[in-house]
Amino acid sequence: MSALTTSIKQYAKGHVLGDAISQNLSIGDICQILSGYCYLIVFIADRGEVPKGSSEIFFRKVKFWEDGEMQEAPPVFNVDGVNYFHVKVVGLLFVATTRINISPSFVFELLQRIARVIKDYLGILNEDSLRKNFVLVYELLDEVIDFGYVQTTSTELLKSYIFNEPLVIDAARLSPLGPAAIFSQGSKRMPGIAVTKSVVATEPGGRRREEIFVDIIEKISITFSSSGYILTSEIDGTIQMKSYLTGNPEIRLALNEDLSIGRGQGPVSGYRSSSGGAVILDDCNFHESVRLDNFDTNRTLSLIPPDGEFPVMNYRMTQAFKAPFRINALIEEAGSLKAEVLLKLSAEFASSITANTIKVQMPLPKYTTRVSFELEPGSTGQTTDFREANKKLEWSLKKINGGSEHTLRAKLTFSQESHGNISKESGPVSMTFTIPMYNVSQLQVKYLQIVKKFGTHEPYRWVRYVTQANSYVARI
Repeated sequence: MSALTTSIKQYAKGHVLGDAISQNLSIGDICQILSGYCYLIVFIADRGEVPKGSSEIFFRKVKFWEDGEMQEAPPVFNVDGVNYFHVKVVGLLFVATTRINISPSFVFELLQRIARVIKDYLGILNEDSLRKNFVLVYELLDEVIDFGYVQTTSTELLKSYIFNEPLVIDAARLSPLGPAAIFSQGSKRMPGIAVTKSVVATEPGGRRREEIFVDIIEKISITFSSSGYILTSEIDGTIQMKSYLTGNPEIRLALNEDLSIGRGQGPVSGYRSSSGGAVILDDCNFHESVRLDNFDTNRTLSLIPPDGEFPVMNYRMTQAFKAPFRINALIEEAGSLKAEVLLKLSAEFASSITANTIKVQMPLPKYTTRVSFELEPGSTGQTTDFREANKKLEWSLKKINGGSEHTLRAKLTFSQESHGNISKESGPVSMTFTIPMYNVSQLQVKYLQIVKKFGTHEPYRWVRYVTQANSYVARI
């Protein structure tokens, strides 16, 4: 069994179990062999040009990456003439390999679209769903890429060629802070299974629940000075849509009437408002299915949504906005071989809103040998850690309510004297977080209209907001 096991692992990692099926093993045997492998290799130019062992090479390179100051493998690297491209989507690595010189942007876009197509068909994108649906995933990849050439990444077009049904994963087993749960806050809660459905699976009884989801997702980048002033700020946003409506009816999506697009002297992306609005976007672009006939007059988008999840609109904003968190960091010497760090985190949003999965990191001097932490009395859901390998302080908070403040004290022990350079050798402080049902730009969906309904049941409409940190940094 050992030789066969090795063979299956090679195929599993390099060819998504395409040829392992011919070994006549049961699904249980194959899944047991695959236990512990939570990444997916997609060969862009698998025409005999890339060695089969490249998957093992990639795995070892990424896991044990060591190259000067870099703690993680870059998105593109070359080993023995093979180019490796990879992106991480919800903890899974999607990888492409090729020997030819190809545009990295093209490969990254392809990998993101492949991840989106797989999520559309599986409903839930995680290690468990990939293992249970490896036959369907292989079938999808076989249609998306043929002999190293991309054919299509359209969920709608792939329906004509895909015949396997997905094995649905129980949504109750998902993490309470995972993608399916971060929108459950607020006055109007949606069913937990709503965001984990496959576009091809039917509900029990053969019925299909009529509903449509619109997500406004914003990733913010902010740099604070050592005195707390905002030096740079930017919002990268997207309006995502996923439709489960029968007959693909026309959808009308209305945004803020006072929305302005384009800054400066000339038009940006073909649009520029005649009057200044409360929400000013620097630029934006739209999905090919969006019609802009009424956009200039009443800020309404019309479209017939394709199957699967897709971005209706991408936008960028550099207008001044209120930062959701303030970070105050102070480090000072407490002796010849000691120092103290004080971190203060202030949530500057409404008390009815809760942020979750907050993590604060701070690089410490390279000669730091030990760190002891002191949290506020009665604090719960908080953990601290000192990563000795890369000399980083980590502070994790499960959730933070708006209007609250949290403080962390850390006492550092050094192996040598700092000679007054302790501030220069520390920081900057970085932060990651997710805030459901909150958006910084104030871009709003005023109404979501379904022009023509099929059937007697009124479709469910879900409009959701989420803000995430892209690059949230405070200098010391």
